[in-house]
Amino acid sequence: MDLLGLPFLLALGGAAAGLVGSLTGLGGGIIVVPFLALGLGVDLRYAIGASLVTVIATSSSAAAEYLKKGFANFRVGMFMEIGTTLGAVAGAYLAIVVPTSAIAVLFGVVLLYSAFMTRRPRAERPGPESPDPLAERLRMDSAYPEKEGPKPYRVRNVAGGFLLMSAAGALSGLLGIGSGAFKVLAMDHVMRLPFKVATATSTFMIGVTAAASAGIYLGRGYIDPVLAMPVMLGVLAGSTLGSKVLPRIGTKALRRAFSLVILAIGARLIFDGLTGRI
Repeated sequence: MDLLGLPFLLALGGAAAGLVGSLTGLGGGIIVVPFLALGLGVDLRYAIGASLVTVIATSSSAAAEYLKKGFANFRVGMFMEIGTTLGAVAGAYLAIVVPTSAIAVLFGVVLLYSAFMTRRPRAERPGPESPDPLAERLRMDSAYPEKEGPKPYRVRNVAGGFLLMSAAGALSGLLGIGSGAFKVLAMDHVMRLPFKVATATSTFMIGVTAAASAGIYLGRGYIDPVLAMPVMLGVLAGSTLGSKVLPRIGTKALRRAFSLVILAIGARLIFDGLTGRI
């Protein structure tokens, strides 16, 4: 491919990643890593380094829009970042010594599990639920915009969500993603936030999580500007578009898109990791 065609292809792939990432709260890294490693044959660690840069770009461009419109929960995001940032630093150090094939398989397993959990209908608990004392103390309960007006919601099980966020941060550093899949699952199934709020808050959080591990990849020489810059520019365009589209998309459609994308990518990564193609 010529020198003009490659940056265009990288930017196009980044735009698709940014659009899907901002809509689903995944951050785009789930698409960027397979796109570079599987589609273009880039070494997995360099793909991860480029992905971390694009995750930061996705968060930066879309999060401001989500906060302004009231979809992202600022208090939940900032508190949960404590756990994800600590986990991200630990995961980034582990990534230096873990074989790439093992990372690929682990990445795929995480995606398959995420797809399965997302397609399952969330169980409704009978009767009223008591408020979470920690959520009340930190004033996490809020409301998000709907067609009929602001819809209030309560935040549940803050402690359980914090533990899962720490694991999500470790996966971010280890796999080069914003760990948005686990963040969305933690907020949706454990903390019981509305799905649109969970995806928007995840998009807000992933930039900080990725930045914590990106510095380590940069120090190790795994961030190549020739790869990262075109992808990042595409991601910025795609994520900005996604932040405009989110209010118009139904929750069921978001869940379906979220699960189908990560199901296909996860199966391919497990196959390539087990067969030594990556």
